[in-house]
Amino acid sequence: MERASYSSTLEWPDHNEKGASMDADTLASDIQILNSDTIEAMKYARTMTADEVDEVVDYILEEHENDPNFPPRVLEACWLYKYDEELRSDPTEYQRVYEELKVEVALFTINSPYAEVRAVVDNHDYPEMPASTFRSWFLGTLFVIIGGFINQFFSIRYPGISVGANVAQLLAFPAGKFLEKVLPTCDFTTFGYTWSLNPGEFNMKEQTVITIMANVGFSTPYIAYVVFVQYLPIYFNQPWAGNFGYQLLLALSTNFIGYGLAGLTRRFLVYPSFAIWPSNLATIALNRAFHTETNQVVNGWTISRMRWFMYCFLAMFVYFWFPNYIVQALSYFNWMTWFAPDNVDLAAITGSIGGLGLNPIPTWDWNQFTVTGNPLVNPFYSIFNGFLGTLLTAPIVLAIWYTNTWNTGYIPINNNHVWDNTGSRYQVLKVVNEDSTFNEAGYKAYSPAYLSAGNVFVYGVFFSLYTATITHTILYHRREIFAGFRSLISRKSPFADSRDIHTRLMRGYREVPEYVYLSVLAVSIALGAASIGAFPTHTSPAVVLYGVFLAVIFCIPCGIIMSITNVEITLNVIAELFGGLWFAGDANSMNYFKSYGYITTSQTLHFAQDLKLAHYVHIAPWITFNCQMWATFVSTLVCTAIFNYQMTQIPDVCLATQKDHFSCPGNNTFFTASVLWGTLGPRKMFGPGAIYNGLLWCFPIGAALPIPFYYLRKKFKIFAYFHVPIFLVGGLIWAPFNMANVWPAVPVAYVFNNYIRKRFLGWWSKYNYITSSAFSCGIAVSALVMFFALQQQDIELNWSGNSISFAGVDAAGPIRKTLAPGGHFGPGPGEF
Repeated sequence: MERASYSSTLEWPDHNEKGASMDADTLASDIQILNSDTIEAMKYARTMTADEVDEVVDYILEEHENDPNFPPRVLEACWLYKYDEELRSDPTEYQRVYEELKVEVALFTINSPYAEVRAVVDNHDYPEMPASTFRSWFLGTLFVIIGGFINQFFSIRYPGISVGANVAQLLAFPAGKFLEKVLPTCDFTTFGYTWSLNPGEFNMKEQTVITIMANVGFSTPYIAYVVFVQYLPIYFNQPWAGNFGYQLLLALSTNFIGYGLAGLTRRFLVYPSFAIWPSNLATIALNRAFHTETNQVVNGWTISRMRWFMYCFLAMFVYFWFPNYIVQALSYFNWMTWFAPDNVDLAAITGSIGGLGLNPIPTWDWNQFTVTGNPLVNPFYSIFNGFLGTLLTAPIVLAIWYTNTWNTGYIPINNNHVWDNTGSRYQVLKVVNEDSTFNEAGYKAYSPAYLSAGNVFVYGVFFSLYTATITHTILYHRREIFAGFRSLISRKSPFADSRDIHTRLMRGYREVPEYVYLSVLAVSIALGAASIGAFPTHTSPAVVLYGVFLAVIFCIPCGIIMSITNVEITLNVIAELFGGLWFAGDANSMNYFKSYGYITTSQTLHFAQDLKLAHYVHIAPWITFNCQMWATFVSTLVCTAIFNYQMTQIPDVCLATQKDHFSCPGNNTFFTASVLWGTLGPRKMFGPGAIYNGLLWCFPIGAALPIPFYYLRKKFKIFAYFHVPIFLVGGLIWAPFNMANVWPAVPVAYVFNNYIRKRFLGWWSKYNYITSSAFSCGIAVSALVMFFALQQQDIELNWSGNSISFAGVDAAGPIRKTLAPGGHFGPGPGEF
């Protein structure tokens, strides 16, 4: 369904601009909005009084002053209109500014002020369009079962394979159209409710319901890592962890606990217009392409959205075979190291695998372009801030390595493993007793744990990031946070006075009360406490509350940043640090705390993102709640049954020699972290007198860092788009990633989200997000075909195009210093 069209020239109302008229095409070009949006805004502007305009202008200046996505031209126009005395002294210019500003104010009132949202989200609702249908629930459940099975079953295989929700979104349309053709159209009555297997044309709301179910159902339970390392003999060898009831209780608890917080944070992360959640826009763009029948010509381009999607999808499906299988050198294009593959310095600086990746042309693989953020979806300032963070921290990592600070010269420069004092991988079993507790004698006879230059620097940046996030959100978003809490405490309907068009459109639907989400949170906590208390975990059930408390502190600050910038700040490191401090020497307790602290926050943000997706498509909140809960329940049952089978029925599972490659690389990493942070404990690494104690200064440094930039932005416009937390996130890329995973996105983001958006807004609005979705789907489907057709059978192409990138020291990891045979660096046995 398309919006209504109006005359292209409209006169302003007599009470403000008597006799004046304005051409919609000229105005659209002047204020950089689409002609169709301009026409609608001009029509609405005729109904607005001067007092109404002033009220909206005041609201914009107050609420969007620190919003980096809000059109800066609108903010500037509002400020000039309100406060510039020179402008007021020129009646002609003042009238011109007022005329344009009135249209922008009208646009703000009846549509989204953000061009990226207007590009794909309809500012009209069609309540008669069904969303909760037999087709949407049947297909959503089917995809959840298949996707959950594949993702869990192959999660422990190397190389792994996973199915993204975009695959379900892609397949949902032909599947839905098929059911539209074959299902009977007769009505049924159940408990007084009349429904049909086939209510008519398969629509966008149904497809969005399926997509939301896939988004939540394709995620594997994080708790599987905990259970694996508890149960298997090669880890902690605790047979009781094989109990299916224990596994299911934990999985249900950790999978549902994020819903409680997501629902309680809707007033901060879903209802406000500033929370645009950029990744949702690509999802909506693809759904809209499937269901839009008309084809508007933009900038001379007549190709429909659907046809453009197919062109881009097929092109990426074919192209991805080259960097991923045929010529893997295109993916890791470390061409400078090919001239001297054994040159350590060259590999350390320019290498794309084990080096820092300072390479002007580091890859031809779109998958590498999107490692740190999709350049077609993330705002350009977000991509560029992350790039600056990586670029400006690269010399620090180099300096740490070249000066052999913390003995990093004996370790590969940019590696995320843990090492001992001989430069070998740390053997965690040497410092663990049979009951998984800390072996003090074994530790003193062995070695402290050491990190690479890139990895140790990342820990320092993480410490800075957590406190900087709190300070940044207080400085920049305190008004939104206070407004959300006032609304929550007063229990006032979030729809009552909202100026966001999409929130106002949702007034027609019954909202899910906060107490429902609070009940889900309470039940999830109870299930987790019961599973920990009823089995011999030797852990207090209160650990669940400790973890949730950490999530409560960070979910709103991290959520606001993610909803604006599309960058997620994860809590895995702070959860490991606090868990290791509170439960010293106890890996089990640390793992529980980490699971409930880290994964609860991550799930909260992603569930809130799905709530915003439904909000944009105007799906009834109760339908969204029910489909999320159902999909999570089904996925939890499927995934828990699968990982129970994997642990108990697959021979030699998680061993390097497992014949089907179920060697569990992720579980091995999790086990190492369990020992280092739980059994060994952070005091051995960061406590008084420990090797990396100085990094704790990063906490106060991070807390102070946003303050000067907050005030500088008021004097220097260049700092208006400097985002301290995103800058620091750029410094987290090291170990194992590098500049090669950051730099390629910058020129692409500039071209699409800056140059094209400003000069060809119509083309950008129609095709930008469709291009992103097409590339993502093309890669996902291509990877699936390659995996099952070739890689599963170990069919490989052995030629120089696939080996040259891995032939030198870049792949092995450049090491600056070597030890004499039998030697060690740092303190030896008994000296620490």
